[in-house]
Amino acid sequence: MPAQFDLSKLSVRQFAERFRGEVIPLSNTFSYFCASVPMSEEDLKEYLQEPVAALPPAIAAALPKTSIFLVPYLERGIGRDRSKTKMSAGDFISIEKPPDGRLTSSTHIQLGEETVLVFALKDQEVAEYHYRFYHLLATLVGEHWTEAMETAYSRVLREELSAEVHGEVDEPSWRLKQALRRSKTARAGIRDYARQSFIDTLTLYLHGICCDIDVDTGPRQLPSRHLRRRLIALEEMFPPPAGYAVFPEQLEP
Repeated sequence: MPAQFDLSKLSVRQFAERFRGEVIPLSNTFSYFCASVPMSEEDLKEYLQEPVAALPPAIAAALPKTSIFLVPYLERGIGRDRSKTKMSAGDFISIEKPPDGRLTSSTHIQLGEETVLVFALKDQEVAEYHYRFYHLLATLVGEHWTEAMETAYSRVLREELSAEVHGEVDEPSWRLKQALRRSKTARAGIRDYARQSFIDTLTLYLHGICCDIDVDTGPRQLPSRHLRRRLIALEEMFPPPAGYAVFPEQLEP
């Protein structure tokens, strides 16, 4: 921890307001503040510099000014929704591990025009942190997606639905897809499903640009040929930065 201070009674919002003046710039969009374990140069690259550098320029340009706060643990506030994408000001920073029922790994809040992303680092694998980082960024993009983004992605999704393609990328979109299929008024839920599917697929897309990841196989997983079509659509919307690739065959030998 870079400095000794009492975190035991600070909510996420109080913490962000208290330390927002101490953030360290990473780029024109991102800054960070670490209140967890001391970060070596290698940690700084792995947790912050490399994930930010791998972002497609169009994504970085679409994001608001963003501060990343790295803390030991996050404790879920009473009544907090457990959804990965739920925004909350009721979570608390903790230096001690909370009970399992109150433990959460990430959250985000708004401070005026600034977005604050908060991640708990203790007892977390780097790969899980990367997933949570990109999931929150994908959520921010999805919550404010443009008409052009919605039109391009929904075109691919409509073809899947017409062909009754089984599966999804992640659990939230899988649940909405199943609810959509059971609903007698499908139009009411299709936009919510499309947005969540976009968020989950964009998370995979961004994570895959940065890191060498494997897509889990299983009965709920979207077939690879349809997943590839989605990733191609996202590649057209958000081309990766120079030197990065979406698919293995695009890598230089």
